[in-house]
Amino acid sequence: MSRVAVVTGGTRGIGHAISARLKADGMRVAALYSGNDEAAMHTREELEIIVLKCDVAESLECRSVLAEIESLLGPVDVLVNNAGITRDATLHKMNDNDWDRVIRVDLNGLYNMTRPVIEGMRARGFGRIINISSINGQKGQFGQTNYSAAKAGVIGFTKALALENARKGITVNAIAPGYIDTDMVAHVPHDVLEQIKAGIPVGRLGRPEEVAACVSFLAAEEQAFITGSTLTVNGGQYLA
Repeated sequence: MSRVAVVTGGTRGIGHAISARLKADGMRVAALYSGNDEAAMHTREELEIIVLKCDVAESLECRSVLAEIESLLGPVDVLVNNAGITRDATLHKMNDNDWDRVIRVDLNGLYNMTRPVIEGMRARGFGRIINISSINGQKGQFGQTNYSAAKAGVIGFTKALALENARKGITVNAIAPGYIDTDMVAHVPHDVLEQIKAGIPVGRLGRPEEVAACVSFLAAEEQAFITGSTLTVNGGQYLA
């Protein structure tokens, strides 16, 4: 039987591309989203997958939606923790809500989604957990202490969880995209975006499908010897 995959933030941008790729790979996919109902409905109709609303910052919501997915599709084999937000400001101007919300979604969300499925993966002897970090979690970014801290934490979470589960048939890896052509990047002012592109050696933004291809690679049955790794997908902008 085909594997069951869950993708958080799975109806827009990188997440939509991941959901589409895993569906094309033959997996039974459930995509989670938190706010954009129109995009969610479009994804459901386009990809013919299960789409459910869930705020990954809320532990009880995550447990509830994962139980629903298991009842509909079966136990989760592949978890892609992609959901993320930004609330940019320099630290001396940042408020408590913007700090807390980014940490809760971008970092705590990994715990809230992974904790309910990890025991089942261990019992079955198989699992693929793929966490989406960021170039700015590797190198830092002006005005993003909250986001950079969270995304750096994603990498630490990945390494520790990989060690804990290496003998249980579970791999845990991170992907750190650079600047990808998504709605989030589209909100960057034009002049700033041109400066960003000028600093990318390949001379362009990345495509969501390029990140999705990396997820597909790491989620594959045969990739059982890659764990605790961070795959950088940034066009050479930052060489970690």
